[in-house]
Amino acid sequence: MNHSLILKDSPNIDFYGLSDISNRVLWGDAFSVLDKIEPETFDMVFIDPPYFLQLPKRKLYRWKVKNTVEAVNDDWDKFASFADYDNFITSLLRKVHRLMKPQATIWVIATYHSIFRIGKIMQDLGYWILNDVVWVKTNPMPN
Repeated sequence: MNHSLILKDSPNIDFYGLSDISNRVLWGDAFSVLDKIEPETFDMVFIDPPYFLQLPKRKLYRWKVKNTVEAVNDDWDKFASFADYDNFITSLLRKVHRLMKPQATIWVIATYHSIFRIGKIMQDLGYWILNDVVWVKTNPMPN
């Protein structure tokens, strides 16, 4: 990867202008980085938030089959409860909304386990859901 395309966030940086981040990967914690970007900057936003597949004291089964999902076990996908997950998504979508131009589009990637929670939160925040795009993966993660 061309490292000139990567801009690593730093606590010493307070603001990123469009010229700083255009055609670059801004590497850092989203909750910190998003606050450093000017409002109404983007025409389109694409997010792939955590799916919250680690349900405490519950097993998650695959659709139409009896085996359980052995999904991501990384800390970034772990939440103590549905309420904690919802708060995370709400905070993320608020920060993203601030950065979107009035006519901007947002694309959100999720699983069937989380997309409806995210959709409800989006509607509660005033997002208008125009379409759903469904990608039927015949061999999804973690297969």
